Amino acid sequence: MKKILILIIVCFSSMGYTQNVAILKYNGGGDWYSNPTAVPNLVAFANTNIKTTISKNLQAVAVGSENLFNYSLLFMTGHGNIFFSDDEAKNLKNYLISGGFLHISDNYGLDKYIRKEIKKVFPKLEFKEIPSNHAIFNQTFKFPNGMPKIHEHDKKPAQGFGIFHGARLVILYDYETDLSDGWEDGLIHNNPKSVREKALKMGSNIIEYAFKN
Repeated sequence: MKKILILIIVCFSSMGYTQNVAILKYNGGGDWYSNPTAVPNLVAFANTNIKTTISKNLQAVAVGSENLFNYSLLFMTGHGNIFFSDDEAKNLKNYLISGGFLHISDNYGLDKYIRKEIKKVFPKLEFKEIPSNHAIFNQTFKFPNGMPKIHEHDKKPAQGFGIFHGARLVILYDYETDLSDGWEDGLIHNNPKSVREKALKMGSNIIEYAFKN
């Protein structure tokens, strides 16, 4: 097992993935494809404002695919059910502990499903609220109060939860804010420009953090 993990890490680091992101495709019936303009808009914003060179030719990649290892950052969203098979959970875990990063944006209704499925990936780890002094809130753009509030669901405060593997944050889960709504074209949710800009800045921080760590 140790030799296999070492091989995965070597392959991961040699694939030239550092400027690639993808949308995570999952089973269970949930709408993994929701918010179709969100990640393209975020990529355009990041390329302009933090000088990344992410390809605009965005791909969707299945949880169980070996192609996961071509990307340093995966974006995941939806409203409904999610299901990871044992093999998919193992593949996602190997991806994450080998240097990958997953951002999950609750598009309302995702919470009870994602918490159950992430338990398959990391049975011994729990989501922990990420403190506002964490590096992910302090990249090019500063968020001294932590996760910004973008979209209203149940009148609860915005929270950023994380799964930490050792000291490294490998999963960021935004809850009661829906960052990806804020990345979408302005006409879709009628968010003010200031709100969309705040969401895009936080999204850029996620990209910057994932590429550095």
